[in-house]
Amino acid sequence: MTTQLNESLKYLDMENQMIPILGVDQYASKIGDDNEFITLDFTVRSKGCATDLVVWLERGYEWVIDAEASPGEISRGKFLVFVEIKRRQRSANQIIDLINDLETLTGLTAEDWQLKIADKMYPATAETVKEHIELSPHDYREEHEEELNEMRVIAGLEPTNHTYEADEDIKLLQRQAGLI
Repeated sequence: MTTQLNESLKYLDMENQMIPILGVDQYASKIGDDNEFITLDFTVRSKGCATDLVVWLERGYEWVIDAEASPGEISRGKFLVFVEIKRRQRSANQIIDLINDLETLTGLTAEDWQLKIADKMYPATAETVKEHIELSPHDYREEHEEELNEMRVIAGLEPTNHTYEADEDIKLLQRQAGLI
């Protein structure tokens, strides 16, 4: 006879277990192209906390595509939890909502958190994310096109050009709608 233990996280269960720095796009996506997914990374102080956080993220947010704990310590007593979400305009608010929701587990407020973007630290706000992260696949490709093409050439592939030029019919519709 086996017994199943069903335990859920309770208020402040992760107090003093998370380092309040959220990495944004510090790592490559493991489930798809970087232009499609934003990667987030949390640093926690125990393997158990990492495992619990992964479960909490995957069960609690329909927009979290994947969450996974690092297989081992990144340094003594520190583990990473990776999260992938779709790269969309709403992602900035989702990231900040996630930080706000963590307060019930950690006791850390949004003001306690910092965002690490391109190895620089910023306040954890939606405005920061919007200013420093490409929030659409198109914007990401435009920003990183040259870098991506360099990698394609090194790999022996043809470079691509994702610039978009609307045809005359689309331009006419845009003018009529007052968009341009």
